[in-house]
Amino acid sequence: MAQFPHLFSPVRLRGQTVKNRLFFPPHGTSLVDDGKVGDRLVAYHEARAKGGVGLVIVEGMSMHPSFDNPGKYISGGDPDVVPGFARLANTLHGYDCKLFGQLFHPGSSNRASADGSKRAAFAPSDVPHDRYGLIPFPAPNDWIWEVIEAYGRAGGHMREGGFDGVEVLASMGYLVAQFLNPRTNLRDDEFGGSFDNRMRFLVEVLKAIRIGTDDETVIGVRVSADEFAEQGLNVDETLEICAAIDGSGLVDYVNVIGGYSASASGWLHVFPAMSVAHGLWAPQAAAIRARISKPVLVGGRINQPHLAEQIVAGGQADMVGVARALICDPDFAAKAEAGRSDDIRACIGCNQACVGHRLGYYPVSCIQHPETGRETLYDHRKTAAARRKKVLVIGGGPGGMKAAAVAAERGHDVTLVEKQGQLGGQARLARMLPGREEFGGIVTNFTRELELAGVTVERNTEATAEWVRDRAPDAVILATGAVPRWPDMEGADDAHIVDAWSVIRGEANVGASVLVADWSCDWIGIGVAEKLARDGCRVRLAVNGIAPGAQLNEIVRDQSIGDLHKLGVEVITHAGLHGADKGTVYLQHIINREPIVCEDVETLVLAQGHARVAGLAKQLEALGMASVLIGDALSPRTAEEAVLEGLKAAMEL
Repeated sequence: MAQFPHLFSPVRLRGQTVKNRLFFPPHGTSLVDDGKVGDRLVAYHEARAKGGVGLVIVEGMSMHPSFDNPGKYISGGDPDVVPGFARLANTLHGYDCKLFGQLFHPGSSNRASADGSKRAAFAPSDVPHDRYGLIPFPAPNDWIWEVIEAYGRAGGHMREGGFDGVEVLASMGYLVAQFLNPRTNLRDDEFGGSFDNRMRFLVEVLKAIRIGTDDETVIGVRVSADEFAEQGLNVDETLEICAAIDGSGLVDYVNVIGGYSASASGWLHVFPAMSVAHGLWAPQAAAIRARISKPVLVGGRINQPHLAEQIVAGGQADMVGVARALICDPDFAAKAEAGRSDDIRACIGCNQACVGHRLGYYPVSCIQHPETGRETLYDHRKTAAARRKKVLVIGGGPGGMKAAAVAAERGHDVTLVEKQGQLGGQARLARMLPGREEFGGIVTNFTRELELAGVTVERNTEATAEWVRDRAPDAVILATGAVPRWPDMEGADDAHIVDAWSVIRGEANVGASVLVADWSCDWIGIGVAEKLARDGCRVRLAVNGIAPGAQLNEIVRDQSIGDLHKLGVEVITHAGLHGADKGTVYLQHIINREPIVCEDVETLVLAQGHARVAGLAKQLEALGMASVLIGDALSPRTAEEAVLEGLKAAMEL
């Protein structure tokens, strides 16, 4: 009997059969080529179709000049997109994978810029946009009808290019949702006021798409079950909207997500991080499914087929979206269907290289699987080594584990050497921070990949230069990592000072009043401050930047800043560490150089970055042996860079 019988049963959407209940939800990729579908985007989606997913919904596309930005979004309103659409459709159909496309206009949430200047944003009314600090222009009626027609034309381009369906983004506080929402739609004309008038824009858009396509095209709408913002739509309002569009006969499915683009609190729910419960929108999807007659799709923190099966089997939704899970493992569906769920590279919800890249308009990727977004550059399964080599990888953190696994998969004889008794390096520390437990999944995933690739792993082994020489390897990859950096400072001998690693491990004797000196402005300072506050300490967090976590992307940073505030952590920004003595820490404002004196400090916790461990490289060089440095051994950064460099090093063998 199949392990996931409900998940791998077919489903009908307007007469079209999707082979299973897993879909790849729409999300920005930054893989667009001048507004069109090119090699990179085709390869990206082909990897997921080849990996067994039943439906791909391509990212939100622009359709009107008020939002067109060919450098960052597909220009769905441009007829020149059709050949690229056709190529993508033909490719995915070859894997029996259906293809829909999403149409999207941000309205007042328009941050896209073609030249660095801010565009005038259009919206139903001139309601201020909190996140972007702008006030939009109330859209004239002729502009509204022009945009409606543009939706229809863009839908026609999709159908002409062989797409099977069109989805309208009506969620997360973007343009369509702004019309639906009585707090952002203050109009008193045909598009505002009553519920029916506020529905009119969406209804006319759906009519235009049906006219622009044909009777066989699947048309869907994506809604936020709850926008989690004072100004956003709530659950009851969304239920009423879904019932209305279901009754209109204009839609074939409803796709459920959550969150809101116009407020910091609502934005956190658009890309729920690892601290958020798995499958958080499934109960709301179930409520919508009970209210309407059409199929319901749902996504949001679903990274295991067991949960997806449970959602479908329990009648909460008809299809399950796994965006980040498929970014992390393109073969998620095929592995689940084959009963190999233990081999799935589970997403850990870090939001670093997927969401973080997209927010910076860099190609979407994954810290565990940097091949994502780089499909045209790296596919080690197709590039077997020309000559089998004996390879030593020294250091069992994420970078070393990735290098070893890929090198072995390419056919090399690989031994991974780790001086500790456990693999994982700093990832083992990261998972010990509050709300970061799931980060440990990167160790579990890479450990499994080492097993599958046949890598020999030697733990509790100190690799000296002579030891390496005696093993006579053909290639050496050094992933020896880093250690906490202790800066020189005045008074250090008199103060009680510990480093962040010892605090995380529970090895430090920490007093009741603590100051965390955070030079890196990354996860460590925030995480240690939260840990100590939850342990009951009075905590001051002094950061060498504009805010805690300044080096992190906002979607993961802001949640932690909110948690620190609730815990009563005092934050001191723009503060560099100068010195310390018994009971006092001396900081200096990094802009005006004025002193900042913090008294009654029992323990100073250093989060001052890392110092690379690369002495072995010099020793090997002295013996005439070459090596390749990756990750922190090269330059202390994050797991993302270590894993990417591990991939590159293995591919160059």
